[in-house]
Amino acid sequence: MRVHEGQGASNKTPRRINSNLVINTVRRRQPISRVDLARVSGLQPSTVSLIVEELIRNDWLEEGDVVRGARGRRPRLLTMSSGKCVIAVDIHPRQTTLAITELSGRIAWQSILSLPPDPKKALNRLTAAIQDAVNSHAGRTIEGIGICLPGRTDANAKELIFAPNLRWPVVSLRSKIERATGLPVKMDNVANACALSEVWFSESDRVRDLVVVEVSEGLGTGIFVNGAIVRGERGMAGEFGHIQMAEDGVPCNCGNRGCWETLASNQAAVRYFEESARTKKDVGFSTILKLALAHDPCALAALTQMAECLGRGMRMIAAALAPAEIVVVGEITAAWHEIGAIAEAQLRMHPLGRAVRLRPAYDGASARLRSAVALVFADTFPQA
Repeated sequence: MRVHEGQGASNKTPRRINSNLVINTVRRRQPISRVDLARVSGLQPSTVSLIVEELIRNDWLEEGDVVRGARGRRPRLLTMSSGKCVIAVDIHPRQTTLAITELSGRIAWQSILSLPPDPKKALNRLTAAIQDAVNSHAGRTIEGIGICLPGRTDANAKELIFAPNLRWPVVSLRSKIERATGLPVKMDNVANACALSEVWFSESDRVRDLVVVEVSEGLGTGIFVNGAIVRGERGMAGEFGHIQMAEDGVPCNCGNRGCWETLASNQAAVRYFEESARTKKDVGFSTILKLALAHDPCALAALTQMAECLGRGMRMIAAALAPAEIVVVGEITAAWHEIGAIAEAQLRMHPLGRAVRLRPAYDGASARLRSAVALVFADTFPQA
């Protein structure tokens, strides 16, 4: 049994369900007073008070400053605890980012880790860096570790099924890190993790059907339908990035040619820039973004072409899944005010794309790090 925010709960509802309801309501509405918490959750004020006191004692919630200007007894606002947190591990083909992420989604600390090409050495270095992060933040209560993968694993995260942009056996990480740290480890494809993160932290918390398009070195999609991640056979649902869109296109790491990923990813934008600027310099996507925001014509042309291809590919998603929302995650969101309308125009060219809301994720560049909280706590505090 699961309780929706605003749906209410009877006196017979188990304490755990009521606690989850309170935590989920605070997480979505923070900062929030106890009075408003009772009103929104549908629980009795006395029940809310008992649960809140217990959650504060156990360091799940914090009570902040008194609300100024309030009449009568001035309430204190509740927020999620900053003491409890998770370690986020965001694995990219070229580098990995470690972070301490609070329950609210705030990134308290992060560090970029360059990994050696040798798979065994890479795993050993990553495990040691995670252990160092745990030890150096001993004042915090770390509840678990969430790992975002640029690939698909089986349901038990024991076998790497599909990861064309990753060249080392990341799957053994889970058991190795659990043994080294004694902490539970949750691991998932980055697009799935970002879809969970959108439901947890954004205005999409009441949306039942959405698709996250995660744009980085590659291009992945996470599908959230009827309140759950869609995984498909062997966890392969959502590989829209490897659908061919240009028959004679450039080679893709999956072995095909002209996949959507080769046309709309960060690497595609780098290629467009090199062609437009007629340069062979090793220019990264971050540099192209900065140039575009400074209105460099070649960088703007590259992002425009990328956005057009992004929108064209989204037509497939709209036609196949009819989501209420498509949410874009990645560095590209920093330039969404420049190119978002271009992608949306391409999406709207398909009749089934006209009803879909298209938007960037809030702070889309750090969505992968925030998603670790959703990975670790998705089962503890269920959404729907």
